[in-house]
Amino acid sequence: MRTTRSWWRSSVVVALTVAVGLPAAAATASPSAERLRPVVRDGVTQPVFGYADAIRERVFVTSDVDTDGDGARDVVAMDIIRPKASERGLDVPVIMDASPYYSTVCRGNESECKEDVDGDGLNDKWPLFYDNYFVPRGYAVILLDMIGTNHSTGCPVTGGRADNISAPTAIDWLNGRRKGTNAAGERVVADWHNGRTGMIGKSYDGTLANAAAATGVKGLSTIVPISAISSWYDYSRSNGLVTRGNNYSGSLSNTVTNPERRAYCAPVREQLGVDSDDTTGDYNDFWAERDYVPHADRVRASVFVVHGINDDNVRADHFSKWWDALAEHNVPRKLWMTGTGHVDPFDFRRGEWVDTLHRWFDYWLHGVKNDIMKEPRADIERAPDVWETHRDWPIPAAQKTQVFLRPGAEGAAGALSVRPQHGRESRTFQDTPSMSQTNAIRHPSDPAANTANRLVFLSEPLRAPLHISGTPVVRIKASVNGEDTSFAGLLVDYGTRPRFSTAGDGIRTLTEEDCWGETATWGGYAEEACYRETAKNVATDPQALVTKGILDGLNLDSLSTSTPLRPGKKNSVDVPLLPEDYVFDAGNQIGVVLLGSYSGYSSRAKQNQAEITVHFDSSRIELPVVGGRRAAEKAGL
Repeated sequence: MRTTRSWWRSSVVVALTVAVGLPAAAATASPSAERLRPVVRDGVTQPVFGYADAIRERVFVTSDVDTDGDGARDVVAMDIIRPKASERGLDVPVIMDASPYYSTVCRGNESECKEDVDGDGLNDKWPLFYDNYFVPRGYAVILLDMIGTNHSTGCPVTGGRADNISAPTAIDWLNGRRKGTNAAGERVVADWHNGRTGMIGKSYDGTLANAAAATGVKGLSTIVPISAISSWYDYSRSNGLVTRGNNYSGSLSNTVTNPERRAYCAPVREQLGVDSDDTTGDYNDFWAERDYVPHADRVRASVFVVHGINDDNVRADHFSKWWDALAEHNVPRKLWMTGTGHVDPFDFRRGEWVDTLHRWFDYWLHGVKNDIMKEPRADIERAPDVWETHRDWPIPAAQKTQVFLRPGAEGAAGALSVRPQHGRESRTFQDTPSMSQTNAIRHPSDPAANTANRLVFLSEPLRAPLHISGTPVVRIKASVNGEDTSFAGLLVDYGTRPRFSTAGDGIRTLTEEDCWGETATWGGYAEEACYRETAKNVATDPQALVTKGILDGLNLDSLSTSTPLRPGKKNSVDVPLLPEDYVFDAGNQIGVVLLGSYSGYSSRAKQNQAEITVHFDSSRIELPVVGGRRAAEKAGL
């Protein structure tokens, strides 16, 4: 096991704090009364408080909902760990990771669960490094059980109101607006809290942070959503198309419910299936309750978004729609965009992540005057472990640029050009639901390519690099010989170079460990912060999918209402692709592929195998090109 520079640095900082004349007690587990405040050096708080003697408690707070219909309002349980000095006058902020997973899937790359090892009602196993690292720096850490999970009562409702108010219920208690008790029913107050709470978490945990911020709860100062959902509709649907069916909402609720309560919560799960409407995939009141983007105007907290551009679990439009809405309301924000998939930054950029997160929390929760908000707003991983910083995202120089689809000879690839196609030409292809994504993006010269089931458009080899930043949109005119189909668009890079691999979400776990915090033994269990390191997976395929999108033909006019297509009618079809920040290399070719209902979108592909005709009077792809049309022309489009 290796010690890291952060472990080493912590020891040195404590020594320096004593050396400059502070009382020796300031660097021990029991600081004297006059040192009941954080020590700040070089713009960050220092580890001058103890961890082994930290106060641990479990608190229960009653919510306003009764999800299981038992006549009693659901109770939110949370495990708290805080410096011992907070018992004697030290006011500390809270870092909260609210989760449904602490007793089922568990957290982190090594699937750590919470556990009371010795049965004394206090948590002994603390997942992740937040407690080990931040408690010695003057923070309390709360691991909260979402309503319906672990020690909380009720039933999970997969993004619904009860999920969403789990954390705000606890924040109300922290700020004296609700009553809290211990296991014995005795009242507990958070008289040690400084009034500021930050939420953090990956996936469902980060989703709970987004949801809490969207309530506007007072006392939530910042959130750090990692690979988080911003709309559960977009998680289970894609522009009207069902991508996670068979009552996925109920299935996920079942996964996170404690096994002994799963039968009891079955009626709740069944109702989730009814209300979510797998039959049509339309947007309705059920999904509106689970859509946080429209409520960005309520957000009082700053937001540090982290997301994988190749995340095929929580796709990248979750962060982009949320990010754009936050920007519209001038919410203070920061972004890390990685090339990996559904991965925590602790596992794709560990040292920089701990340092940046430390400064972020110090600024927003302790009020430390550092320069975190003066730095460029966006960090983007351009190639594996190669990062760039930009003033904002999308990169401000990006401009919507129309690149027109020009037909080739029958059965041959078409072309791409910034100059429009004139005339009334059209091409027809067969909607083939069994089409795989691998076959869909094959170069037209590949013998395995199936040109009858797709339309492909290729640029000439680029004369200069072309950078896109934002959300491309395929805008075509199309007619169908039936009443229903799907429309899909794919943006492809043809040319070999080292790329982000989708294998293992882009990382592999190594055997070596490094350590990020202090250690203690509770209940006979050694609680430490040592974790296995990771490395990036790299691919060198001759082509790569850059981004994709799909649209249900029944929802061309509205996501809330399904309307059959009129056979033979020419329709305006706008397919938003997933957001991207990508540079096509000089010498490579840009490809646009048009499909129908293909299986590569994890969709419940339609089986009607319609014939789709694309008309070329104005069909195009709208690319967010950095430098606009001039840059596109320079590249040879």
